[in-house]
Amino acid sequence: MAPRIPHLGRRRAVQASAVTAVLCALLAWWLVTPEGTPSPSGRMSIATGTPSGVYAKYGAMLKDDLARDLPALEVRVRHSKGSVDNLRQVMSGEADFAIATADAVATYVDEGSPGGNRLRACARLYDDYIHLVVRKGAPVRSVRDLKGLKVGVGADGSGVQLIARRMLTAGGLDFERDVTPVKAGIDTLPGMLRDGGVDAFFWSGGLPTTSLRRLGTEIPIRFVPLADLTGPLRDLGPGGRFYRAAVMPPDAYPGTVTEAVKTVAVANLLVTTDRTDAALTEGVTRTVIRSRDRIGQVVHAAQLVDLRTAVFTDPLPLHAGARRYYVSGKP
Repeated sequence: MAPRIPHLGRRRAVQASAVTAVLCALLAWWLVTPEGTPSPSGRMSIATGTPSGVYAKYGAMLKDDLARDLPALEVRVRHSKGSVDNLRQVMSGEADFAIATADAVATYVDEGSPGGNRLRACARLYDDYIHLVVRKGAPVRSVRDLKGLKVGVGADGSGVQLIARRMLTAGGLDFERDVTPVKAGIDTLPGMLRDGGVDAFFWSGGLPTTSLRRLGTEIPIRFVPLADLTGPLRDLGPGGRFYRAAVMPPDAYPGTVTEAVKTVAVANLLVTTDRTDAALTEGVTRTVIRSRDRIGQVVHAAQLVDLRTAVFTDPLPLHAGARRYYVSGKP
């Protein structure tokens, strides 16, 4: 005889169904992402920089990690002229996220540029180091010695040009009258120095910059010390307080730099706006922190991305989604 199956009363049956439903919901909640939040979907874009710069390389590798962590999201990397152009792209809606230096952000906000009050930060990334590059035998020992020379100052819309203008002013030179400014970027300036098209050029980027390493194998070059201008730079406006004295170590450019170079550095921020979805911003911020070691193997500057310092995003407040990640305790 078949065993007798006990009959559940109506109340018990309803309770069992409710428990089953809750368990299924919890299981689905945990299967969506390890953090239990729905994975962002759709499209997003990140404005980086010129193809040969550190921004672009960092952005390309971050895109790969975002594809791993947020598989329902289609990520696009946009090249740009640099920090100033990146801020314009974010505010116009052409890009959802962008990398920009803190001095460029402060200047954008202080000048009342469109939407500056809506800018938000996800993380402090790595520092850019200011390079003033000359041929090894050039008689340029300081910014003041650039008077009368053809100087590469970065493309219009770049953070390089912003700092180059300030460097020249801090050194007592007029951008238009005392030098011949060549408004080009890292994609062309190394070749122009090699071929005599410029006598010197400025570059602001993470260590090392591949184009400069390559140039050092083609011609003997030297980086001019700039740390003496840190004080004067800080007196030039709201962006000036973000410059700090720094040291470029010899191993950044082996075979080119034989001793430490005292220069100026400025922090990079990952920037978005208050319009960006909080869940998306939280997911992107998490990947930025998690991807440090992998990206850092190729983009050495990324090794400096650190959970302990990422929240220091002055002059911008943290986006609500980024703040949610930092307080979650789930690295």
